[in-house]
Amino acid sequence: QVQLAESGGGLVQAGGSLRLSCAASGRTFSSSVLGWFRQARGKEREFVAVISRSGGYTNYADSVKGRFTISRDNANNTVYLQMNSLKPEDTAVYYCAARFSAVVRTAPTEYDSWGQGTQVTVSS
Repeated sequence: QVQLAESGGGLVQAGGSLRLSCAASGRTFSSSVLGWFRQARGKEREFVAVISRSGGYTNYADSVKGRFTISRDNANNTVYLQMNSLKPEDTAVYYCAARFSAVVRTAPTEYDSWGQGTQVTVSS
C-alpha cells in the first residue's frame, strides 16, 4: 500500500502559477502509476494528469494540456503538478492517487489509494 499527502494548494489570481506536491509513504510508490484528479464543488471528480511508473509517459486532460505538467521523483517518493496560466475554472480540490499497476488509466475508479486533497482557488 501507499499513503499519499498533497500540499501546495492555495489562492492565486488568474494567470498565476502553483506547484502541487504529493508525498508518498510505503514500498509501492515506484511501482505505481500516479495521477492527479480534481473535483469542483457540485461536480464529479475528473482526471487531470497521469504519469507512468518510470515517468517516461504522461497524459493530460484536454482542459489543462499545455498549461500543467506532471512529474515524479521516485528517489524521494514525490509526485508534482506544476500548474501555469491558471484560470478560474481550475478552481477545485486536487487529489493525487496511486494505481498499483503498470497499466496507465485515467478513470478515478481505476485507482487504489488517494490523498486527502488540497484546495486550489483561482480568482478572476
